Amino acid sequence: MRVLRTCPALLLFFAAASFAQTPSSKPAPGFSLDTIDKTVDPCVDFYQYACGNWIKNSEIPPDQSQWVSFVELRERNVDIERGILEKAAAGGTSRSAVDQRIGDLYGSCMDEKAVEAKGMAPVKPELDRVAAVQDKGALIDELAHLDLVGAGSLFNFYSQSDLHNADQVIAYIDQGGLSLPDRDYYIKDDNPKMKEMREHLVEYVTQVFMLAGQTPQQAADSAQTVLRIETALAKASMDRTARRDPKNRDHKMSRDEAVALGPNFYLNRYFVAVGAPNFSQLNVTNPDFFKQVNGVLESESLDSLKTYVSWHALDTAAPWLSQPFVDANFKFQQYLTGQKEIQARWKRCVNLTDRELGEALGQKYVDATFGAEGKQRMLKMVDALEKSLAEDIHELSWMSDETKKEAKVKLDAIRNKIGYPDVYRDYSSVVIKSDDLLGNVARANAFESKRQIGKIDKPLDRKEWSMTPPTVNAYYSPPFNEIVFPAGILQPPFFDKAMDDSVNFGGIGLVIGHELTHGFDDQGRKYDPHGNLHDWWTEQDGKEFEKRASCVADEYSNFVAVDDLKLNGKLTLGENTADNGGARIALMALEHMIADDKTGKEGRKIDGYTPEQRFFLGFARVWCEKRRPEAARTRVLTDPHSPGKYRVDGVVQNMPEFQKAWGCKAGQPMVAENACHVW
Repeated sequence: MRVLRTCPALLLFFAAASFAQTPSSKPAPGFSLDTIDKTVDPCVDFYQYACGNWIKNSEIPPDQSQWVSFVELRERNVDIERGILEKAAAGGTSRSAVDQRIGDLYGSCMDEKAVEAKGMAPVKPELDRVAAVQDKGALIDELAHLDLVGAGSLFNFYSQSDLHNADQVIAYIDQGGLSLPDRDYYIKDDNPKMKEMREHLVEYVTQVFMLAGQTPQQAADSAQTVLRIETALAKASMDRTARRDPKNRDHKMSRDEAVALGPNFYLNRYFVAVGAPNFSQLNVTNPDFFKQVNGVLESESLDSLKTYVSWHALDTAAPWLSQPFVDANFKFQQYLTGQKEIQARWKRCVNLTDRELGEALGQKYVDATFGAEGKQRMLKMVDALEKSLAEDIHELSWMSDETKKEAKVKLDAIRNKIGYPDVYRDYSSVVIKSDDLLGNVARANAFESKRQIGKIDKPLDRKEWSMTPPTVNAYYSPPFNEIVFPAGILQPPFFDKAMDDSVNFGGIGLVIGHELTHGFDDQGRKYDPHGNLHDWWTEQDGKEFEKRASCVADEYSNFVAVDDLKLNGKLTLGENTADNGGARIALMALEHMIADDKTGKEGRKIDGYTPEQRFFLGFARVWCEKRRPEAARTRVLTDPHSPGKYRVDGVVQNMPEFQKAWGCKAGQPMVAENACHVW
């Protein structure tokens, strides 16, 4: 785990232009009527109607936990990136500085023979440093070092905008230190799957410590120590639903006050060791965590804490060590994802390069795939969607003119980032060697950690991106008040220049609407146009919003995700609100385009479907999805996004526009008796 995290962003997926085909690229998964199952009534189950044949004919690749358009596109992008990296790795001494770094990182990852020969030697210096620690204060120094190189534990330290002055970046400390995906895995006993995952964690920790040289008994004892300490951290952690409310994460205090919360964290010593500036104020996201874990640090022995810290160093390194470590790590991940096979090494190495040197690789990716024409097409669609959202806000019956005026100010202030950053990150200080994989990872992590730490007490750089250009995703950032669309998502089935506007508005148009709506969902609405946590609503309008948002939360809480697990409507509220609002304003933008078309071409049927019907088919195509049961269970507990079926059916059952388009009647499943409508 790195020291720093980027600003919280409201994502499209928990992963307009057309790309030029490269020799190694796979075909883009576009829109096709072949996905439709016409034996199903669209008014009974629209998702099954629109995706039925796709579901029947699609298989989840053995190296994936799910198959959905995001993953299909990611696989294509990874293929393109592979071509770039293999060329860079083989380029010799005449390579550019960018090619040298990305090529040597990729090459060091692909050199399996060298990795195998080194065994666990690359991580041994870190373990030796921990073993040499003589007291708990010195252990904090080592923890700071491991944080810098990406192997941190215990808690998180990062920089981020001040919640009440978004133009200023300040320090944050937060809960952390868990190996399992969520606190509930440690503390809930009513679900047998939780207990099973704890048992799998113990098995994994035991195996890794044995690989590191401990006897079976020592390794078993070490695993119990790790589980005991992480369980204590989990009990002190705030749950995901509570963390969704920024007010629950708003605890700005002086440095001395933060240190006093948990003297056994030796925070002043940690801040010096990690190289932080001498700041005077910070935000403590979860003060109770530091108060409670302070007692854990007091009661646990130094040896136990060293075991815990050593575990996180080993776990972080495991995917990049010799094969026994890689196998142990993947076996544990399988229990969470259901993935049948580990990804080919070249895929893992491409993803590593994107993670560590993302804007260097992204620069080459953009050069190969994305042009200015695509950026202009997207900006035109964004403008159309923003006009529709402004119209939607103006026509709301439940919102006062006073709040509408403020909402329009915020909407007008939203910044749009399309494709790639104007200025790419400079990695010239990162030393990348062709024969030092784990060292490369550590140095790249340290570069990013120090870059983030260096932001503390400085003005916010609003030009910065939180995603790399090849990423198949999009986000809205409340502190930045911006929507961001990397080049990676701007292709079929989201946008296809060969497709009619109806399908494109159902695809990328709805995605744009989704991200814009995030600025006004249950979290986003609490931030003002400048990105400050500030209530700009009248009291009555706030109550009216909460009433409508509760309708959405209750509606989705009744959807069964997998087995007997229902969705958490409160955890998924922001994404569900954005899906519903995004669909409405995207369709509204399409209707305006049809109305403005003097030729009548936009309003014609294509292949027997009206523009409105094709809009909804284009929307559903994006979310045609298959998930392995293990992944489905993990996601319902941790992911703020609903499964594809409910991202489609949950939206259309709330839309009279859908029911009109498909001739649905009251009483049918796709006609909600008490339809929810926020935006």
